[in-house]
Amino acid sequence: MTQTQMYHITYQKPKVSLLQEAGLGVAEIAARTCYDSFENSENACIKEAMEHLDTQAINKIEDSELLSNLAWVHHHHSIIEHATLSFLVQGTSRGVLQEHARHRIQSISVRSTRYTMSGIINAFIASFEAEDGFEFFLEKLLALDMFVIIDLAYLAIEIRAIYDKLLFQYHRDSTFVQNAVAKSSLPFLEVHKGDAQGLFEALQHGKKKRNVGDGFKHIVSDNWKVDMVVTFNIRSLKNYFDLRDSGAAWFQIRWLAEEMKRVTPLKYLRLIDKKHKK
Repeated sequence: MTQTQMYHITYQKPKVSLLQEAGLGVAEIAARTCYDSFENSENACIKEAMEHLDTQAINKIEDSELLSNLAWVHHHHSIIEHATLSFLVQGTSRGVLQEHARHRIQSISVRSTRYTMSGIINAFIASFEAEDGFEFFLEKLLALDMFVIIDLAYLAIEIRAIYDKLLFQYHRDSTFVQNAVAKSSLPFLEVHKGDAQGLFEALQHGKKKRNVGDGFKHIVSDNWKVDMVVTFNIRSLKNYFDLRDSGAAWFQIRWLAEEMKRVTPLKYLRLIDKKHKK
């Protein structure tokens, strides 16, 4: 992932990989079905589709005059909803995730805090055995590489806030440790008394408590990294690029849109992006 400066704070940009593409053929089949015009296709597998359906050939189509005409002349974009792309997004922020969820233009599956927060909680529990609890906690969270903003001065502030919120909860909740640590790992607290590093490693290698994030979601901020898989139909992807790959968009979501466009095959961009229009 690349780094960049914005407003004098250093950020990491997300990494995007194309996982899957449905191809243009299904969209042309859909369009030809509407108009009963299979014989007019320049693609032989489309022309013969109603008598001999070769799905492999259909899914390999690289171009379609009909789809281009519908998209750019008639602006009939519902047809291209039949073509989809799935992207793996690594290291965007929960702030960007919120924007994706708010606009509801894709299918989305996201790394869960509920099941993936144990390292943070383990660092907090182990910090009680350190001479300087916060410094130990800070060191461990920095090593987890869990934030989009990577400016160390800023992260010290954010991680201090996380630590203080957990400490506040710890003092208010007599069952904090039982809620944070798997039952089979509780003996580690006695075995590693006074040994913060040893306790942290033991907790990390021990059984993970299910749903550890349920009681601690209040520590999560928009700066947390998330990994997600998003699937767009091409019409929705056009809308996304039109709105998010522009100077008016929030810079973090613009970075993601730019990376998604970079890995989107040209045959789709020709239908949805004026810069690539034939």
